[in-house]
Amino acid sequence: MSSSPTSAPTLQPVADIAAPENRTGAGSETPYPPVQRPRRLRRTDALRRMVRETVLTVDDLIYPLFVMDGEGQQQEVPSMPGCFRYSLDLLLAEVKTASDLGIGAIALFPLIPPHQKDNAGTESYNPEGLIPRAIRAIKQAVPQMLVITDVALDPYSSAGHDGIVKAGQILNDETVAVLVKQALMHAEAGADIVAPSDMMDGRVGAIRQALDAAGWINVGILAYSAKYASAYYGPFRDALDSAPQFGDKKTYQMDAANAREAIKEVELDIAEGADMVMVKPALAYLDVIGRIKQHTNLPVAAYNVSGEYAMIKAAAQQGWIDEQKVMLETLTSMKRAGADVILTYFAKAVALALQA
Repeated sequence: MSSSPTSAPTLQPVADIAAPENRTGAGSETPYPPVQRPRRLRRTDALRRMVRETVLTVDDLIYPLFVMDGEGQQQEVPSMPGCFRYSLDLLLAEVKTASDLGIGAIALFPLIPPHQKDNAGTESYNPEGLIPRAIRAIKQAVPQMLVITDVALDPYSSAGHDGIVKAGQILNDETVAVLVKQALMHAEAGADIVAPSDMMDGRVGAIRQALDAAGWINVGILAYSAKYASAYYGPFRDALDSAPQFGDKKTYQMDAANAREAIKEVELDIAEGADMVMVKPALAYLDVIGRIKQHTNLPVAAYNVSGEYAMIKAAAQQGWIDEQKVMLETLTSMKRAGADVILTYFAKAVALALQA
């Protein structure tokens, strides 16, 4: 028996489709189900702002700054357009500008000349070194600014690593002893928060114990708890001339493929006395930020790192993207993922944009 071809469906003319106002009107013989219209709450700017779930504010920002020796010097970092290394006198002016924009916290990173670097990072705990001098000057000039200091050896290391090197290996416990000296020196100079970024095991607990024993009970610890061995750090290493002189940092920084391990690191740092925990980088690790936020009640920081900054800058310079819109969208995504605070080189630009 031959089969007949399937009949094509009959399309209802647009003119015959009931208008929305007739779908559930009185006396309708065939009422339509109610229509969900989420667009109602997107109709105007006022509506969108009223129901906005995530709001980026200037209070969320920490401004990383590069400081160097000298006077009257401001050197742009070639791979980070708009970011500069400042001599101490000009750094103070930049900190004052940031404060005037409502930015409440900065993070300091030093450019150390080669002749002051060695394998043990001894310059890192020099009480008259660059960072303690910068802390004291900032606290005198802009006392309301929160000063966060990086605790790590890589800017001071002749090998460019975050720890003392022996036979090609990074020594953990010997490095922690130096980090403790560095953190104590920062506290004595007036730092509000020390931020160990080295990823040595046990360093948070050792630093907390030493700070408390020395009477610095109010100096906080922002732990770089989930710091990944990332390719996004290249421009930062250019800024501080701190690239490793051999190998890489994969024996102490985290594997980019791991997320559960980040929870382990966070748990350890919390148990050792961290006041805040951090994920670095941020953009490629939004899932990690979200997991950690669900796991702890401590404030979670995200570091919008140099490579993330440089990519936006480079694309904007080519005219491929709207820099301000992408900047704000990117940072909002970090806060939406769970970041309570964001370290970003865009801090001043964000503050200005939020004022507009």
